[in-house]
Amino acid sequence: MPFYTKLGLLPRKRHVQFRRPDGCLYSEELFGTEGFTGPSSTMYHIHPPTQVYGWKPVYSTKVEYVEQDIMRMRHVMTGGPRMNPKGDFITGRVVLFGNSDCEMAVCNPADQMQYHYKNGQGDECIFIHYGSGVCHTMLGTLKFGPRDYLVIPKGVIYKLIWDKRANGGDGKPTDGGPAIENTPYGRYLLIETTNGSHIGPPRRYVSKEHGQFLEHAPYCERDIRLPEMPMTFDERGDFPVRIKARDLIHEYVYHYHPLDIVGWDGCYYPFIFNADDFSPITGKLHMPPPIHQTFEAHNFVICTFAPRMLDYHPQSIKVPYNHSNLDSDEVLYYVDGNFGSRKGIEIGSLTAHPQGIPHGPHPGTIEASLTATHTQELAVMCDTFRPLFPTKAALELDDPKYPASWQGEHFPGLSTGKMHLNGVTVPPSSAAAFPKEVNPVAVIKADVASTVIPAPVANGSAKANGVAPAKTATTNVWAP
Repeated sequence: MPFYTKLGLLPRKRHVQFRRPDGCLYSEELFGTEGFTGPSSTMYHIHPPTQVYGWKPVYSTKVEYVEQDIMRMRHVMTGGPRMNPKGDFITGRVVLFGNSDCEMAVCNPADQMQYHYKNGQGDECIFIHYGSGVCHTMLGTLKFGPRDYLVIPKGVIYKLIWDKRANGGDGKPTDGGPAIENTPYGRYLLIETTNGSHIGPPRRYVSKEHGQFLEHAPYCERDIRLPEMPMTFDERGDFPVRIKARDLIHEYVYHYHPLDIVGWDGCYYPFIFNADDFSPITGKLHMPPPIHQTFEAHNFVICTFAPRMLDYHPQSIKVPYNHSNLDSDEVLYYVDGNFGSRKGIEIGSLTAHPQGIPHGPHPGTIEASLTATHTQELAVMCDTFRPLFPTKAALELDDPKYPASWQGEHFPGLSTGKMHLNGVTVPPSSAAAFPKEVNPVAVIKADVASTVIPAPVANGSAKANGVAPAKTATTNVWAP
């Protein structure tokens, strides 16, 4: 994180004697990045963090990607009963897309964690879709709930405990989420770095001089929830800690509880940001997707499409235009609400649109959006700047019909007329649906044999700017 914070007991200076109540020294640890030159925190343990034994590899986390030679749009449906609960918060992760920069996974755990965990390979951005609980970390406690982004930097030891969901008197979950048999604890989306970079706020929203959030940022320091007390467990025993590194899960055993820190300070720590605290940047006309950016890492960004006011120009089109992301792949995870530019999308769906393939509003969604003033949609987007590849698990949940879902008439009736600039147009039956201020436009067909291109002729005038018009074919183009 860009700003300094502290928690618990600290000596007045770094690397000075700091003693426990029994007179022994606390064990100081510098916890930092980039070889002592990057962000760091200084921590004080009751016991030396070096006292570990019994290290062994447990299982591989290496991801196998499939269909690397096929580039098409995808709709991966993970909602409802399609993805059965499995494993715990770590072992239940199902990777769906990834590359050498990041991995995207969905997890629907069936069990609680029985160990502590440390990702020594990358940062984790965990979006809580359903469920609540407590995340005990070496730097303090974080209480989480729906729509929380839980950002855990590389190297932080933690254990996440879910609240068990319950049904009310009507037999439905009290939290309004999916059926408990399909989601007994909760559900989350994971975006994890695989290139060693770190997840943090967009640099353009942070002061270079002081690390302060700037005034135009869509969130600020007050929106970020920091670790809290308690954070200290002084226990002796055998405590397994599973560590992810080099595409393997290793297990270490600690002589003492791994969360034995009495105090720390610095700029490297886990935190929570809730999507409801994101303040969307809106405008008179369409605002591009970068205004939804919430976090960034090397070669990818994370965006929040939050409930917001739509464009307020009287003739604005409220859904995005067709676009080709020539340098990035785009994956959207649909959380809640009706995503106005898409049809057939479910809560828990992921859509993937590879670089260079045009995509945009589904047929009928443009006209349907024109009178809308607000949207209640919520979606999380990950844009990567290197190609993403699907896993076997993604293909098993993929809707093969999705790439063809743009087929059909976007503007019913227009195709009944001949809409070509070089021919006479028969006015389509839907012409009356256009606003009254939209009039047919006279289009000049230039004489290809002439080197002089005539100026446009208005209202049948014989001359314009002193140039006689060539023979023309006039067509009525029904367009705004």
